[in-house]
Amino acid sequence: MRVDTTGKVSLDHIYTSPDPRDYFGTLRGLDYQIPQLAKPYFARLIREYRQARRVPVANVLDIGCSYGINAALLRCDATMDELYERYAGPDAAGYTRDSLLARDRRLVRARGHLEQARFIGLDTSHHALSYALAAGFLDAAVHADLEGRDPTEQERGRLATADLVVSTGCLGYVTEKTLSRVIAAHGERLPWMAHFVLRMFPFDPVAECLAEAGYETARVDRVFAQRQFATAQEQALVLDRLADVGVDPRGLESDGRLYAQLYISRPRGTKDCTTMDLAPPRKQPPNRPDRGST
Repeated sequence: MRVDTTGKVSLDHIYTSPDPRDYFGTLRGLDYQIPQLAKPYFARLIREYRQARRVPVANVLDIGCSYGINAALLRCDATMDELYERYAGPDAAGYTRDSLLARDRRLVRARGHLEQARFIGLDTSHHALSYALAAGFLDAAVHADLEGRDPTEQERGRLATADLVVSTGCLGYVTEKTLSRVIAAHGERLPWMAHFVLRMFPFDPVAECLAEAGYETARVDRVFAQRQFATAQEQALVLDRLADVGVDPRGLESDGRLYAQLYISRPRGTKDCTTMDLAPPRKQPPNRPDRGST
């Protein structure tokens, strides 16, 4: 398998299909679980934002949302295992894109009871966004690569509605350039943020950017298993990169999985209402992995 400049295998092809079957079919074999592990943290942050701001509904911007996976998990109270069976199970090949969408709309009608949140997707894949919107997982979308350009006026207006900004693995490819443009779209109103970031990608540049914009950042005091390594070459290259950035892989990446950390950023001076186990960012994370059901 081809590797990208970071040392990870390139999975670009799974984001360009007209439906999520390639995505789930590929990632099921790698036991990709980070959206499942992120789900309770995002749900808690939505609840805490609504309580702190006294608003009935929170608008959630998911950066790198692909097919609306985080939104589907939260909105329909689904699990990754359920979605894997749905799109990569033995019956999945018998569906057309239209019949998959009809089935997903029925799921949203039957189980889409999270009325406290609206979901906005930001992604560079037109196919993935189109599917997520048509299925009803997303309420709105921004199809843009904000690493390379400023948002248009229409895109800026959509970004400005976000109360929370979340991501599950895109930071490292997406940088502080995108976050700066998202923040700028809000003017003086700063959204809360929660980002799961692979340990191979230093968070310092993002944290510095957010601090300059008026944020305080803390890290949840555990690590989260993202997925298995796809090949021995990928593991070796990632271990080299971890060594370069001064991160100890023993008991974590050395055992065969990629791991992420969760950073919570809120406007400076926000009342400390979180119930999460937060710790100040530091170089070496604790050796307490969260693998969920894996």
